[in-house]
Formats: sequence, structure tokens, C-alpha cells
Amino acid sequence: MKSMFRPLLFLSMLFVASSLWAQLPVMANPNHEQMLAGQDAKVVTNKRLVYDFWREVLEGGHLELADKYLAVSYIQHNPNVPTGRAGFVEFFGKLAKQKTIESRIKAPLVAIVGEGDMVILAFVHENTDPKDPTKKYTTTWFDMFRIENGRIVEHWDSATKR
Repeated sequence: MKSMFRPLLFLSMLFVASSLWAQLPVMANPNHEQMLAGQDAKVVTNKRLVYDFWREVLEGGHLELADKYLAVSYIQHNPNVPTGRAGFVEFFGKLAKQKTIESRIKAPLVAIVGEGDMVILAFVHENTDPKDPTKKYTTTWFDMFRIENGRIVEHWDSATKR
């Protein structure tokens, strides 16, 4: 009886431990104003610039506002989008549909991180489980921007070629 107890105890502990290591869903932060705040005025300004660019140009589809946010020489590191402001506008012009500009980013925003001339937006990203297409899971998508002279001059994300 004692020899049977140890394997059962081990299996029980293993089950409990594996459930503790299971992925927790990524959750959006509803407090956008708090994420936009900060002690450094330049960083706060940069965070607001990127936030408003996302709301107005990307989510709102108002590509006519791209020159308000993007430098002409904008550098794009996403392999699917051309570099330069003109390339950005041409690419997203084929996809974007103009909508009412909302007061907040609609995508599930996790964090806004700013330091110096860099701003990162982190979003909840839902995917389909490749092992079970009936199940979904969440992960995080990051977009990083570099700001210079009040304009976005560079962008990175984790996109791969399509």
C-alpha cells in the first residue's frame, strides 16, 4: 500500500504543478489615461503622439492625417509594409476604411511604455490553437515606434512575411 501511495502523490503533485504553469490569458488594461501619464513631459508627449496616430490613422482609417504623425522618411521594419510615409499610405490605403475617430484605442491595449524617443504599444492578440482549431488562446503583440522632432520616424513589430 505504501509503495502505491508515492506514485499517486507524485502524479497529484505533477498535475497541480502543471496547472500552475498553464498560460494565463493576456488581459487588456482599461485605464488608457493612466498608461499615457508619466513624469517625463517628452515621454508623455511621445506616448500621446503614438496613441493618437493609432486611433486616428490606423483604427480610424484617416490616412490623410498620416503627414501629421509620420516623417516623410519614415522607416518601416515590418516586412509586409513599404518604408516611407508614401509607402505606408499606399499600403494601408488599400486596406483602410474611414470610420469615426474614437476617443480611445479600440484594440485591447495591455500597456503603453515610453522611454526617451521610443514608445511601445502592447496589445492582446488572440490566435487559434494549432493543436486544436476549435480553441483560442491569447498572446501579446508589440508595436514599437521611434519619435524624432514630433513625428514617428521608425516602426517595428513582430510581423513575419505573408
